[in-house]
Amino acid sequence: MKIRHIIVALLLATSLPASAEFTTVAEAREIALSDFRVPATPSSGAMFRTCSDCDMMTVRVTPNTDYRINGKSYPLKEFRKRVFDIRDRENTVVIVLHHLESDVVLSVSVNL
Repeated sequence: MKIRHIIVALLLATSLPASAEFTTVAEAREIALSDFRVPATPSSGAMFRTCSDCDMMTVRVTPNTDYRINGKSYPLKEFRKRVFDIRDRENTVVIVLHHLESDVVLSVSVNL
């Protein structure tokens, strides 16, 4: 019984100094579809506005950028077609996952 207490105390003591400094690697932004412009090509850029008073910003996309609608992945061409068919652009939310260090869009998700 005493050995268990010693082991637990040692484990707790070794876990305390293991705290790390956290850095933000990527940011997920929720944007109204009306404030989002779908990239034209797999190596162009996605344009979006993060607030109604903000200027449009462009972030590069790559062929590895993932495009999703309702959790299902689509190639960019099909994604563009489906997004252009959405009528309620003000109330449809687009989630853009922006990798900050490489300054590229990792994924674009739309949930209907």
